[in-house]
Amino acid sequence: MNGENDDTIIAVENLSARFGSNIIFENVSFEVRKGEILVIVGESGCGKSTLMKIMIGLLHPHAGKVLFQGTDIISSGESQLKHYRQNIGVLFQSGALFSSMTLRENIELPLQEYTDLAPEDIAMIIKMKLGMVNLAGYENHHPSELSGGMKKRAGIARAMALDPQVLFLDELSAGLDPVTAAELDDLIIKTNEALGTSMVIVTHELESIYKIADRVLMLDKNAGGIIAEGKPLDLKHQTTDPRVKSFFWRLKPDESSEQRFYVS
Repeated sequence: MNGENDDTIIAVENLSARFGSNIIFENVSFEVRKGEILVIVGESGCGKSTLMKIMIGLLHPHAGKVLFQGTDIISSGESQLKHYRQNIGVLFQSGALFSSMTLRENIELPLQEYTDLAPEDIAMIIKMKLGMVNLAGYENHHPSELSGGMKKRAGIARAMALDPQVLFLDELSAGLDPVTAAELDDLIIKTNEALGTSMVIVTHELESIYKIADRVLMLDKNAGGIIAEGKPLDLKHQTTDPRVKSFFWRLKPDESSEQRFYVS
């Protein structure tokens, strides 16, 4: 793994996570490439969200490195970590908007913390970001006034406030109806194509995975690490691993070893 590769923006090297004596995963290595949508999948408890939290600097690993443009954020000082956080955006499953603040105030937060822009420039950026997620005119609305899908879109607007190089999204479609989830998928694709933002997305929604993912990493709890990597349709149709088959064909474990044919 080479953190200096021109095509690599984040390199994860030999990462291990433990909670007490419980091993979540060990020796996990992969890269996030510039401009790609990388989706992380796996059964509950395999460490998907833990991996993402380590990658954004919220959790400290048992061992390993997370290199951003060649600099290890795990061992970085506060100034280097601040620089890293200026270059990433994060949307948690809940949306993580502050309920007591308007959308304008929510999006203002990272701009006020990490820039010295004039108020009129911040106001223009807020308007642009809300327009980007089809929420133009909602600056003075509170999260409680929004639907679930609108909250997710507002969260994306805030995560994109600083024009990050990498956007992290945790279970973007969780709790949403199929139509709203599909609209969010379209927004992710549009944002990726328009801005070239690299994205790391944790999800278990197959329709979304097939639609948005350039590449998929699959974690397995029992294996304690990555068991598959590739394009989603390649993993679906070409894998011989019963665990991967079970996920992509939605089979029970005892069915995944059988030869089955479906219309895809």
